[in-house]
Amino acid sequence: MRKNVRQVLETIVVIPKAMLSPLFLIKEHSIVNLEATNKVMACTNQASWSPWLASKLQKQPKLVQKNNKKFVYCTSFDYLCGMIMDLEHIGNIPVSTATVASLFPEMSAGNQKVLQLETAGKVIRLKRGLYVIAPKVSRVSLSTELIANHLYAPSYVSRQTALRYYGLIPEAVYTTQSMTIKHSRHFDTPVGRFEYQMISREAFSVGVTSINQYSYSFLMATPEKALCDLIANSPNVNLRYLKDVEAYLEGDIRMDIDDFLCMDVGVFERYAQVGKKGKSIETLIKYMKK
Repeated sequence: MRKNVRQVLETIVVIPKAMLSPLFLIKEHSIVNLEATNKVMACTNQASWSPWLASKLQKQPKLVQKNNKKFVYCTSFDYLCGMIMDLEHIGNIPVSTATVASLFPEMSAGNQKVLQLETAGKVIRLKRGLYVIAPKVSRVSLSTELIANHLYAPSYVSRQTALRYYGLIPEAVYTTQSMTIKHSRHFDTPVGRFEYQMISREAFSVGVTSINQYSYSFLMATPEKALCDLIANSPNVNLRYLKDVEAYLEGDIRMDIDDFLCMDVGVFERYAQVGKKGKSIETLIKYMKK
């Protein structure tokens, strides 16, 4: 491995200073470069050059004057380090092709750079025009809930996915389920399958909350709304009697009745007025109030 790194460091290129981009300028004496004419350039600080590399160059890398033009020596290894640093700052938030390409304003073919990053495993393609930085680069775990919000918007995570998130059902859920005011769709991505079910605009905003994490947030149904969405979009579920409620909660989805009784009846009441299967939701309400 060490030999390979040295081989990379030996790949020295020369760039006109006029072509330098300020994008990766870190501090005084930093040398900032770009990619052009299919040559990988570099970003480095003079103090960071190792004695081994300095000995190879016979002098510290610096700007030099040649034929009335200023040039700078640099290496592909240093450029890759600078590139990864900027990708790392994006974190786990899905971004467009244009956003990733904007990190390389000196390049006219930004889409080609994104393709190179994808091939190198630095970014993950979720769908056409939407990417997420690979965890090994961002050092942040991916959030399927956050991805779901961006993959097909407007939407919020709901049904079994939300109920499992809150710890209300025991079974693992391997598909991220969401509700949207758009047409129902699904996406198969390298990070999992995402399903979206259509909901009316009137019912969309009922019982939706923002889950705030350390550096990001995403929209998710409250436990009450997630249960309503699940019932409304389960074709064989029809809660006509109180005994049907117990059979569904304890038998079908294995939810603890005590957890159900602690839910906010107001969300059920608002949903029953505008959502699908209002009669079944009203039966839930009767069970809570008995």
